[in-house]
Amino acid sequence: MTLQIGDTAPDFEADTTEGHIRFHDWIGDSWAILFSHPKDFTPVCTTELGSMARLKPEFDKRNVKIIGLSVDPVANHARWADDIKDTTGFAPNYPMIGDTDLKIAKTWNMLPAAASGDASQRTPADNQTVRNVFIIGPDKKIKLILVYPMTTGRNFDEVLRVVDSLQLTAKHKVATPADWKQGEDVIIAGSVSDEEAKKTYPQGWKAPRPYIRIVPQPH
Repeated sequence: MTLQIGDTAPDFEADTTEGHIRFHDWIGDSWAILFSHPKDFTPVCTTELGSMARLKPEFDKRNVKIIGLSVDPVANHARWADDIKDTTGFAPNYPMIGDTDLKIAKTWNMLPAAASGDASQRTPADNQTVRNVFIIGPDKKIKLILVYPMTTGRNFDEVLRVVDSLQLTAKHKVATPADWKQGEDVIIAGSVSDEEAKKTYPQGWKAPRPYIRIVPQPH
């Protein structure tokens, strides 16, 4: 079964650069981002890990925990961290999972169930589908899935923007339009009737079409 938005995030136990964890317990009452990498010491992923470290204070403000995954062992992650700091200016400041038996990558549908072999003998090309971003809510449900090719670095400013949208729309009955950023106008959710919307927005709304009801972002 392929994982989809709304599914419960598969739980697991794993060794990380910050100790052994059980995933759901580690998330606790927070939001979480799991982002995966096909191999340590790969160029694009090196830039990505540094970028995520740079943005971590912004995720912290939003009660979002970050965790990375690579099929290589934790000891390799620790050595890779030095390269990441030297080349990007930021060392990983979040745990990195060592998935040497490929169990997590397979459970999360990032590798075929039949994938096998010594992780150290696998090439980035063998693991090229291990390039995902998952956002998980405090309810342990998957809220977003992104899958990137190896040659395209991920935009973590976009992941931060999505977190803002997810947290806003989890609290209020609204949706965010294309290219929305924090503080901009939003759309009243289609599940809300006009009668119900008038109670929440007595000042009314802009409606370029009857099905598009635009209001200021609620706080």
